[in-house]
Amino acid sequence: MKNQRRVFLSHLLGGASALSAMACMTACGGGGDESTPSGNPSTGENPGGNPGTGQTQTPINWVMPDEADKHKATWMGFAATPAIWGADLITPVQDALARIANTLVQYEPVKMLVKQSDVVLAQSKLDSRVQLVIAELDDLWLRDTGAVFVHNAQGERAAVNFNFNGWGLKQTFAKDKKVAEKVCQTAGVRMLTTKLCLEGGGIEVDGKGTAIITESCVLNPNRNPGLTKAACEAELRQLLGIRKVIWLPGIINKDITDAHTDFYARFTSPGVVVAHLDPDPNSYDHAVTKRHLDILKQATDADGRALKIISLEAAHQIRPEFKGKDFAAGYVNFYVANGVVLLPEFGDAVRDADAKAKLTELFPGRAVVQINIDPIALGGGGIHCTTQQEPL
Repeated sequence: MKNQRRVFLSHLLGGASALSAMACMTACGGGGDESTPSGNPSTGENPGGNPGTGQTQTPINWVMPDEADKHKATWMGFAATPAIWGADLITPVQDALARIANTLVQYEPVKMLVKQSDVVLAQSKLDSRVQLVIAELDDLWLRDTGAVFVHNAQGERAAVNFNFNGWGLKQTFAKDKKVAEKVCQTAGVRMLTTKLCLEGGGIEVDGKGTAIITESCVLNPNRNPGLTKAACEAELRQLLGIRKVIWLPGIINKDITDAHTDFYARFTSPGVVVAHLDPDPNSYDHAVTKRHLDILKQATDADGRALKIISLEAAHQIRPEFKGKDFAAGYVNFYVANGVVLLPEFGDAVRDADAKAKLTELFPGRAVVQINIDPIALGGGGIHCTTQQEPL
């Protein structure tokens, strides 16, 4: 089964390719001048530019914590538009978002960005404990559009704006490019700026200095033309406290994200990684996931420790209601919150149970709660894609 990440739903949007249509909206100014990458909100710098190479051994000021560390809240976005999702999927997607938020708010605060016009609808679907924050949105993927929170040794909190540009100008983003700044303002934290252009789903960290990143996303000319690994690593050392990057090749132009890391490999604790395995030999992801597993098995973390790798095989069967070629039937896109791990279930009794059993063992002391997210999975994403943690 193919597990494409956020491929446009062309079969729901009419005869023309939705990917081509949305790319044209950006390239042809369908969203006005704001549909092209603007300068950094604070500095006016070009987000597609090449960051300075810096010095790889400069002192680390900021650190991105492990997702499993204590959270102050989780950020989400209540947004799904017909232009992107198709009219038939709007309500099912909103209901799936509500299932995620309503489960999550039992364990920690949830801050939901919502358009003013959708407030009444959101209130009707969401637990009253979910805090609504008025904001303009293009889409629901807060993992990619939201700010990435960090802290320093003095206890100061901040968040990085990584200059979201619609996954390399593939989707309109006039509103979504402002989400990181909105999150920083609402959270009351300093916004850190950079020339790097990437998304939160493209980088996975262990909180101890190691990151896993797909080259196809972060080194892609549609985000960072001319960027070298050395320059990227130097910038991420300063912004996120990364001392070592494990580079996975990923794959370009098979999905809108160009193969985000959070669908392929995730830390469950320092030194332990769960990795996606696509067992279908007819899928392009079969070779990709096998190659990733080979690399991870040979890798060491920032402290020189060999990694323990656990594979999570994709679901073999899915429910027919939302079945489609772009359905993302992987389990690696789970989300770790206070006292809980949110994990998808796809109606495959064997694979669903296997994923839950493995994560229960890997996250002792946390409940593992499985949620039906089929409409979101049909859009090529998962629970992790819809959430962004705000650590204490």
